[in-house]
Amino acid sequence: MTDQINETRYDVIIAGARCAGASTALLLAREGLRVLVVDPAARGSDTLSTHALMRGAVLQLHRWGVLEGIRSAGTPEIRSTTFHYGDEVITIPIKARDGLDALFAPRRTVLDAALVAAASAAGAEIAHGRAVSGLVTDDRGRVIGARVSGSDRETVTVKADLVIGADGINSRVARLLNVPVTHSVPHATASIYGYWKDLGLEGNHWYYERGAAVGAIPTNGGETCVFASVPPARFEAGRRNGLQDLYSDVLREVSGGLARRVSDSGGPGKLRAFAGVPGFLRQGAGPGWALVGDAGYFRDPLTAHGISDALREAEFLARSVLDGREEALLAYDEGRYERVRGFFEVTDRIASFDWDMDEIKDYHMILAKEMNALIELQRRFGERTTCGFAAAPPTAAAAVGGM
Repeated sequence: MTDQINETRYDVIIAGARCAGASTALLLAREGLRVLVVDPAARGSDTLSTHALMRGAVLQLHRWGVLEGIRSAGTPEIRSTTFHYGDEVITIPIKARDGLDALFAPRRTVLDAALVAAASAAGAEIAHGRAVSGLVTDDRGRVIGARVSGSDRETVTVKADLVIGADGINSRVARLLNVPVTHSVPHATASIYGYWKDLGLEGNHWYYERGAAVGAIPTNGGETCVFASVPPARFEAGRRNGLQDLYSDVLREVSGGLARRVSDSGGPGKLRAFAGVPGFLRQGAGPGWALVGDAGYFRDPLTAHGISDALREAEFLARSVLDGREEALLAYDEGRYERVRGFFEVTDRIASFDWDMDEIKDYHMILAKEMNALIELQRRFGERTTCGFAAAPPTAAAAVGGM
């Protein structure tokens, strides 16, 4: 089904209605901007995901008024995280803070739908079954709109002061603009995952052995997402015998106990796989355009912080857009690398699988330090208004008119 587009001009066009795009739309629409979001996927569809929300993301969803809908969808409360370093087991309870005492790992059919519903309620126009197929520029090369195409083969031209690419790793907006990669890392992990019922586990579990890692994350429908991650070379060699054999081998290798729980629960309907992509940052903004989520910053999913990154950077971008100055968008771009550099680099070390048990524990200590620093930034968002922004500009047009 292709949703209709009702206007020919908006303040902002966003390509992508997943967590980064829908969050950005929600925050901008609540401040009075006219926002159009387009996404080629069907409304409510699933996508590849680790599901896990870290504390900063839960804090944002709570502050935005979206968390209650995720709770009411039956998303389980996660009250502990357990790390398995070979035979050593360390369980960390989730401490009550900021009015929250649990983490969540919603299916993307729940999370993305909740954010889209909130953005729509705030006044954003959401058009599924449509995608940005081209960009409109002025004689200076500044982006001033987009060509939007639908599954009905109709293409319309829509003008805007700002076009945001929130359309994933292979962002079409980034390709159309030939946006350069400014930072990259060499390593990637490949993952296979499925959903299992009645595993009898409490909270999140992360398992590590030399050359492989496994995770178990409780999600909706009484199911647990269990993933197995290995270097891409092993994935490519092993997948020739089928994903199921490789998946089962890695589970047994890393945690015989978890492998038995999975075997006893019965097979999932389908195993899903991600072959791995090395992490990167693309330039995040330019004249009349910006990138957010995986379109602008992709970090290996082994540390399960991708959704949290997307929500945080959506808020930074929205704040910059509402500032209304070109300098603010440039500051968003420049500040992003400073915010994520430590996390980005240590994630690559973990993704290398070139570590022993003492080293992976040290890397997790670094991750915890970096995560706490980012959470403090997010707490400061909440010290302003409900949405985390300074007072709205005098008019919606003033927010984007200078860009």
